[in-house]
Amino acid sequence: MHTSGPISGRRPTRRTLLKAAGAAAVATAALAPVAPAASAATGGAAADWDVIVIGAGFAGITAARELRARGKRVLVLEARDRIGGRTWTDTYGGQLIERGGTWVEPTQPYLGAELTRYKLALEEDEPISTTWLPTPNGPRQFTPEDGFGRMGTVFERMFDGTRTYFEKPFQPLYRADLLQSLDKLTLRDRLTQLALTPEEELLVNGQTAVYAGGASTDGAFTMFAHWWALAGHTNAGWNDTMRWRIAKGTTALLQAMVNEAKPTIKLSSPVASVNDTGTLVYVTTTSGTRYSATAVVVAMPVNALGTVKFSPSLPPALTTATTQGIAVKNAVKLWIHARKGAGRVYGQGAEGGSPIPMLLPFKETSEGMLYVAFSTDPRLDPTNTAQVKKAVQQLGVNLDVIGVKAHDWGRDPYARGGWAFRKPRQLTTLYPEVTYTSGRLSFASGDIANGWSGYIDGAIESGLRAARQAAGEE
Repeated sequence: MHTSGPISGRRPTRRTLLKAAGAAAVATAALAPVAPAASAATGGAAADWDVIVIGAGFAGITAARELRARGKRVLVLEARDRIGGRTWTDTYGGQLIERGGTWVEPTQPYLGAELTRYKLALEEDEPISTTWLPTPNGPRQFTPEDGFGRMGTVFERMFDGTRTYFEKPFQPLYRADLLQSLDKLTLRDRLTQLALTPEEELLVNGQTAVYAGGASTDGAFTMFAHWWALAGHTNAGWNDTMRWRIAKGTTALLQAMVNEAKPTIKLSSPVASVNDTGTLVYVTTTSGTRYSATAVVVAMPVNALGTVKFSPSLPPALTTATTQGIAVKNAVKLWIHARKGAGRVYGQGAEGGSPIPMLLPFKETSEGMLYVAFSTDPRLDPTNTAQVKKAVQQLGVNLDVIGVKAHDWGRDPYARGGWAFRKPRQLTTLYPEVTYTSGRLSFASGDIANGWSGYIDGAIESGLRAARQAAGEE
């Protein structure tokens, strides 16, 4: 949900996928289930399943597929009535939309491998024609090349040095000696260090605020810097992370994984408790149904871990993570349907300005145009069309709004937050412990990826790791 560099007139380019893409696309093993058997390791009791996976988002489905490839009997328990977690393909205005995660980048190694594996086509966003950005004198119209170019220049100054302190981005603590001081900084701290002019500050503080969850003082500078490093330490690479979409929707990738692995999935089955006895793990749903397994993958958003009673209790790092929260707690994604007229316009507000600080064009419909927007302002009622229209007008954009379709991820009981964005000191105090096993439990979530935390790539990465842990391979 960012834009910081020239987009107008772009042509599709294909960078070489990382070696990990090829490695992850190897053929899977036979999926014949193994019959349950009592053993000394389980105290003579037979487990219902080899592994139970809690959560059917990308992390959970990835773990389930990998465990099925190892011949494991896998049960997936999903609280919602659909798979996908914080990704959610829907329709609006006659178009496929994503009510959760939207953009993909084929050079992200784990996601890129899956796109190759299932031969899924991508669709590129069309160029933006008009850009409205905040200035000291109010919203001003820029050409995309000028406006995004100015913004990118500020970001390049902001993240100068990432090649050193995030030398190996998929090993985020490789230079922990340098990160100890940097991880204390908020995004606000870093903006202050740069001594930007008022004009420069306004170009970026709307983005730093919305990423952090509403205020630049809330989010860690190292979180944004980590993303920048993962994107190749360049503005062009960062821009590419918000360029491509899966043509048939994110659900197409998830469904391809499910079709290959064929795990048993029980929807509308929120979990109430997880009891690790040391020999078996018992998982009980809120309806009272109890299942047993020799291992469990907990593939839930970190913010929602506190809704489940764990016995023994969660490890200290995960207890801290779920108490503090990693995902942005006030996160609303809106799809705005407007009549023809405004065109492919991008709008961005200043920190503390419009309740909708970012608006991007999506696709034309028979009646007009769909736009995607984000809000972290709890005062905004996304169901109130008049409020939404007023918020957009504060960006300088005048839309004739037909309707709005929105989802409040912060108030979603099974997410309790939207995109991941770490707080100061979370990287250096919670990692790598949040990725470890606890007894017979392993944990998977895009919130705790080593790489693209907050992205589909990070969810897949964590699912692969948790599967190896649950299979006793690490």
